[in-house]
Amino acid sequence: MESTPGAAALNALLEDPTVEELWINAPGRVFVARDGVSELTTVVLSGTEVRDLVERLLRTSGRRVDLSHPLVDAMLADGSRLHVVIPDITREHWSINIRRFVVHARTLSDLVGLGVLTQQAARFLDSAVVAGLNLVVAGGTQSGKTTFLNALLGSVPAHERIVSCEEVFEIRLDAPDWVAMQTRDAGLEGTGEIPLRRLVREALRMRPTRLVVGEVRQAEALDLLVAMNSGMPSMSTLHANSAREAITKLCTLPLLAGDNISADFVVPTVAGCVDVVIHLATDAHGRRGVREIAAVSGRVESGVVEVGDVFVDRGAGLERGRALVPHAERFARHGIDVHRLLETARAA
Repeated sequence: MESTPGAAALNALLEDPTVEELWINAPGRVFVARDGVSELTTVVLSGTEVRDLVERLLRTSGRRVDLSHPLVDAMLADGSRLHVVIPDITREHWSINIRRFVVHARTLSDLVGLGVLTQQAARFLDSAVVAGLNLVVAGGTQSGKTTFLNALLGSVPAHERIVSCEEVFEIRLDAPDWVAMQTRDAGLEGTGEIPLRRLVREALRMRPTRLVVGEVRQAEALDLLVAMNSGMPSMSTLHANSAREAITKLCTLPLLAGDNISADFVVPTVAGCVDVVIHLATDAHGRRGVREIAAVSGRVESGVVEVGDVFVDRGAGLERGRALVPHAERFARHGIDVHRLLETARAA
């Protein structure tokens, strides 16, 4: 970018390690978020500087934004996620979001140190990953879902082969046997699009022992359920306000796959495939944390999947709930007595 006062101030924000996200609503409306709290900065840009910024950031991403493609989602060289929307989708100005990954928590123990969850809950989730349970991480925007998913993947045994599917690369692993794939938009000729549904189907042909879908938003939820139902240990994230709402959403999204998919198939499949749901939330001060860890019993009553709390935060931190964990035999195969583990957590 040209060396102007506005550009220099913007570059300083982009290089500030405390900035979690930066967004531009208009050339004179530049915001940042620190520790989950947003603030309006004093940075003022010109329209040309905003467009130059986008051009510079997209240069190495292989993606573009123009009148024929007025929205773009891309990963930057430093791992940040860029989202841009231009007029006439927006009313007047270019809208830009740059989401950075400030906290590099690679393990559940790292998250315990950050106060996201308790040591007892972390031990249980670590065991659940080792045992091959199907896990879903739910929460609102900026609640830390991807960071938590990364930490869960840190518990996957080193000998396993992980295949991940995402709209934009966000997952970061040190696993020795890991293949990462992302979607691709259609080219100038309108061909070449690779949607998330296809990636999930292709992943199953790549001999994975663990499937990861970065986030389910639409009909790809059906392909995730089919993978889980085939015995493939899987993990994913989705937006939801609670663990129970996450299950309800998983019962609804697959219906988008076509008229031949019915709730009579989807609801019992969700009940039989999804094992544990972790719900994250951000408090009024921007602190992220686990609000509940729920187990899916496998039972359906009057069309509703039964869900119980394994750990729940009722205002004083996570504490042991009353729900039993399904598939104790899977834990036992790895030498884990899950009932004793949870009783120890209750005593603590």
